[in-house]
Amino acid sequence: MSHLSQLSGTPSSLPQDYAILSRFAAPQLEETQEEPETSLARSEQDEYSEEDDLLPSRKPVRRTSFPSSYIIPPQPPMNILSAAPNVLQPTENTPLLAPFMPRIQEDVDFPRDGHEPSTARMYWEELCILSKYTLPVFGTHVLEHSMIMSSVVSIGHISTVALAAATIGFMTANVTGLSIIQGLVSTLDTMLPGAWTSNQPQLVGLWTQRMAVVMAVLLIPMFVVWFNAEPVLLLLRQEEEVARLAGIYLKWASLGLPAYAFNCISRRYFQSQGLFNVPTRITLGVAPINVFLNYLLVWGPEPIRLGFIGAPIATSVSYNLVSVASVIYGVFFVEKTAWHPLSRRCFTSLGLLVQLGLGGVGQVASEWWSWELIGRAASLLGPTALATQSVLLATCSSTFQAPFALGVATSVRIGNLLGEKNARRAGVSAKAALFLSAAMAAFFSAVLMIFRKSWGYLFNNDAEVVTLVASILPILALFQIPDFACAITAGILRARGKQLTGALINLSAYYIIGIPFGLWLTFKQDLRLAGLWYGLTAALVYGSTLGIWLCVKTNWKREVEKVAERLAVDSKFRDGQVDHERLTQ
Repeated sequence: MSHLSQLSGTPSSLPQDYAILSRFAAPQLEETQEEPETSLARSEQDEYSEEDDLLPSRKPVRRTSFPSSYIIPPQPPMNILSAAPNVLQPTENTPLLAPFMPRIQEDVDFPRDGHEPSTARMYWEELCILSKYTLPVFGTHVLEHSMIMSSVVSIGHISTVALAAATIGFMTANVTGLSIIQGLVSTLDTMLPGAWTSNQPQLVGLWTQRMAVVMAVLLIPMFVVWFNAEPVLLLLRQEEEVARLAGIYLKWASLGLPAYAFNCISRRYFQSQGLFNVPTRITLGVAPINVFLNYLLVWGPEPIRLGFIGAPIATSVSYNLVSVASVIYGVFFVEKTAWHPLSRRCFTSLGLLVQLGLGGVGQVASEWWSWELIGRAASLLGPTALATQSVLLATCSSTFQAPFALGVATSVRIGNLLGEKNARRAGVSAKAALFLSAAMAAFFSAVLMIFRKSWGYLFNNDAEVVTLVASILPILALFQIPDFACAITAGILRARGKQLTGALINLSAYYIIGIPFGLWLTFKQDLRLAGLWYGLTAALVYGSTLGIWLCVKTNWKREVEKVAERLAVDSKFRDGQVDHERLTQ
């Protein structure tokens, strides 16, 4: 479930160069084994060896999560592997490309002793890795959520009409812009992690540039809609003053739309390299500035105070500050191994991005739009039900930050493992993520049940609202379990390039099962607001069950092959041999 307030983010810091070590170690290993390659992989490697000047030598470079101070000085070739305790020694179980490819190194991926760990130990190792990746992503999302809440709080104290207009404006932005951007950019969750752990890390930069080209074209119709929002809202029978203010809100909010799209792309670029902390640090620096700008532009001194329009302007400025900081960090503080020089190649192979992106849009937008419909239905039940729905939705949006962060971390981890050709551990990581989501859901469900009678007071002092909230929280507590599972299965499907499958699951879950069933319970069986939540729970039970089944039944060896095919997509396009259906099936 991607809730209305959900924005995207990710990323932490890791990689350093093992170029010196790989230069010494490679000749020794080349005497005993030759790396097998398919013809497509050879053509791609030859192509990049001619134009990529990022690496200091023609031998592949290894990346690690350890700081440079841990890299021991080079030793004579015959002793290099035994002298370097932090260098994982290849074994008969080690993929041939793994020892010398750029990657987010985890010591557990390729055991030194040549013996794979037991399944139980592998589960424990993946739980620890996923937790490590999830924490900074969760921090990023919480900080982003605070940036949105600052705008809402600032406008909410102006007037009820202003708050209603801002709410309508933000809902319109979600439906016509933000959800589409999030869905399209989810394609990078498929393309980048596997590219980074392959022997062609510069594909990370190339696919990032291609997504920027696609997004630049997509922003044009979004600007047209946002600048003409007032007449559209009037056609939908919104009150005249609310429609006018909402239109103004969207016009000023559009100043931050390109930056929002860029931030979604740049975070995928960072996270694919294991730089999970980078967006957290950037957002941590910008969030206080956003609060100050909201106060200054909405409620500040007379010469500076702008009132209603100050909030969207403050948010737009904050998004642009995040973009500028991301560029500065990427240029001056991140190794260039993943970057591809700007060239006309960024205008090629866009069809595959669009094809996967359309599935991603269906996967994300179908969820966001369904919650808009549920909100509209709740408004027909009266002000108390609407206020209660706001409390329940705010609660779900807050708890959802945790599984969404875990879903992002899972997508990156599985994508990296597939790029490493580590099929078995990729499958274990997927199942470990599902187990971790169940534990997290149980924790949040217990919290909601323990504090159900007083939970409503966190948002509202109306006794009637608090009582209604307490009566529905048991449903909400049950709701957490399939909701969390859906977030994880969505991340696994993104890593596999199955956005279209995710879209079909969501469409059938919400629009065939959840919403019709909920409306029937609400208005025909007179269950009122509880009926809507019963319907949503039914939708998520169906979606999570189907998603878990698909993930458990995955042929991970085939997924490894698909990653290799996607990495060779440039050669396929060049030779006119691309098969879109095979790459996305």
